[in-house]
Amino acid sequence: MEDFLAKFIGKKIDIYCGGASSLRGEVLKVEMGVLHLRDAEGKNCYVAVDKILVVWEARDDEHRAGFVPQKE
Repeated sequence: MEDFLAKFIGKKIDIYCGGASSLRGEVLKVEMGVLHLRDAEGKNCYVAVDKILVVWEARDDEHRAGFVPQKE
């Protein structure tokens, strides 16, 4: 899985970890079982690779994977 995720370095992805856990960000790196993402606000996020269930390439800024409430 780490090798697969490493192919997305520099690209924006959506990930789903189950329940209401869905994230979007640019892949910075993958190391030691941790995916490093940067969100649209420039904040870094760290996700345990073994918790990721589904990965999408992000299509546009309006699309959100999973069950993320949209701001109105």
